[in-house]
Amino acid sequence: MPDKQLLHLVIGGELKDLDHVEFRDLTKIDLVGAFGSHQEAVAAWRRKAQETVDNALMRYFIVHAHKLLNPDDDEH
Repeated sequence: MPDKQLLHLVIGGELKDLDHVEFRDLTKIDLVGAFGSHQEAVAAWRRKAQETVDNALMRYFIVHAHKLLNPDDDEH
């Protein structure tokens, strides 16, 4: 039986500064995609982070959307 699908979103964008997670321009958020496992999301996050390594203000994040949809669920 396959593992339970856990929705993860990978998003990124340029931050206003390095001390806070506040995006410079919300209209330019990069929605990399939705992934059914943490492993797939990490691979996408690494790929995008590597592509933007020259921009110190560019950051990518993994959002555990399954926790937002089902907050009482103990799965990662």
